[in-house]
Amino acid sequence: MLSQLGVTPDDVRPTDIDETPAAGELPRTYCLRVTEEKAKSAARSDGEVVLAADTVVAVGRRILGKPRDRGEAETFLHLLSGRRHKVHTAIAVLSDEGLRVRDVVCRVRMQRLGQNDLKECLDAGDWKGKAGAYAIQGSAGAFIPWIAGSYTAIMGLPAHETARLLTAAGIPILNRS
Repeated sequence: MLSQLGVTPDDVRPTDIDETPAAGELPRTYCLRVTEEKAKSAARSDGEVVLAADTVVAVGRRILGKPRDRGEAETFLHLLSGRRHKVHTAIAVLSDEGLRVRDVVCRVRMQRLGQNDLKECLDAGDWKGKAGAYAIQGSAGAFIPWIAGSYTAIMGLPAHETARLLTAAGIPILNRS
């Protein structure tokens, strides 16, 4: 996604934060909190810009994070099957000027999944490391007939909002200064 914006990161620095939702924490609040914590916990030197993001799939108030295993992925996909849900994606940019955070909420409808559809999604392995146990750009995309919002946000990094935050932090987008 960053390459589409003409941005090449100098480094990728994974963070080690607790991504457990707090009791009663709503999906949007959770997504924003985790994203801010990721940005703040990344090693950063003066003059460097940190970009962090997080995506959460939510059915009502229930947060569907990254499934621990195939069984939990199957449970998530059963829950999403034939229903609309929300995808919350938050991005944060931390620079010498401070922290800027934006979030995008999209609505997605997944068609009802038959046993063969479910098996195909699980066998493809796209559920690994993916909120809600699916990647819209993967095999599950064939089962998404409708979205309202940003496709790139559902993928995990909203291009428009990312470009705006990086530009505000002094990072040139698409070779523009």
